[in-house]
Amino acid sequence: MRKKIVFLTGTRADFGKIRSLLDVMDKASQFEIHVFVTGMHMLRKYGLTCMEVENRGYKNIYKFINQNYSDTMDSILAKTIAGLSDYVKEIKPDMIVVHGDRVEAMAGAIVGSLNNILVAHIEGGEVSGTIDDLIRHSVSKLSHLHFVSNERAMQRLIQLGENRNNVYPIGSPDVDALFSPDLPSLEQVKEWYGIPFEQYAIMLFHPVTTEVDDMRRQVKCLVDAVVESGENYVVIYPNNDSGSAAIIHEYSRIESNTLHFKVYPSMRFDYFLTLLKHASYMIGNSSSALMEAPYYGVPAINIGTRQTDRADLPSVINCLSQKDEIDAAIYAIKNLTVEPVQHFGEGNSCMRFLDILRDEDVWKTSNQKKFVDWAGTA
Repeated sequence: MRKKIVFLTGTRADFGKIRSLLDVMDKASQFEIHVFVTGMHMLRKYGLTCMEVENRGYKNIYKFINQNYSDTMDSILAKTIAGLSDYVKEIKPDMIVVHGDRVEAMAGAIVGSLNNILVAHIEGGEVSGTIDDLIRHSVSKLSHLHFVSNERAMQRLIQLGENRNNVYPIGSPDVDALFSPDLPSLEQVKEWYGIPFEQYAIMLFHPVTTEVDDMRRQVKCLVDAVVESGENYVVIYPNNDSGSAAIIHEYSRIESNTLHFKVYPSMRFDYFLTLLKHASYMIGNSSSALMEAPYYGVPAINIGTRQTDRADLPSVINCLSQKDEIDAAIYAIKNLTVEPVQHFGEGNSCMRFLDILRDEDVWKTSNQKKFVDWAGTA
């Protein structure tokens, strides 16, 4: 019988990362694929990116609004659990696939584990900073199967007591898209989004939920620095975590300055990759600066604590959320020459994922997890 699998997506970012997996699984005759679309995808303020999911042509898409603009993360988690719980009881899937460190992923892992449904977690075992680590590791502990980006992530999950036989290093799925021949040209991207710049940097700054009271000051330092730099920036809205309103409010200062800034609520993932590939550099605190940008040899300025524990890379200048440090980083990055680095796989994650799920033994994985205790062992 065909295995019924639910993929959960809550943001433009996680959809970009799991899309290659969805595409290959949707074409495989052994599986029936369902896509539960929620989170930022359903908010018009952030570009209503559910349309990007729908445009892929998947047969079974279910859209669920799990929040309003004033909801906090705990409330969003509760609503997502309630909606997804009703959904899985209706369609009775064999597996739920979640990605990363968002509260929607946590909801998927909770619903699956409490309903005896196998949970597969994509890109667990990573470390970054702030509350993202807490959510990511919690999702891993609630998941039965782990598809990680590299050996270091695998070892971290083993440290967390996960069974090494259930951890599969397949690389990061978004790397599959980085070098796709189907990416649009830079000319197409500029025309679609009305970007007039010959040279530009990409600015993407997300809230740090544990520093929410300081967000207004932090983003003001960033905006002041880029305005004074006189350079061109393509600016993309942050995610909708607590503190995002302060960032968007500060961006209102630059939205009218179309001579040097173009500000967008969201951007198609393929178009973002093309734009990133040709950018002078990236600035902010997005994981893209440390994951995707190094593959293209694009340098980046990483500001603040959001990515504190990510790997140190020669292509990344780290600085505090202080204007003088950001000023110095913008000056320094102009003279930074870097080579491409491949540290999250080779671009074949989707086929490795497919081959693993075609193995009948994977589906015999027990719903009853056991902690593998390495304490006291050599």
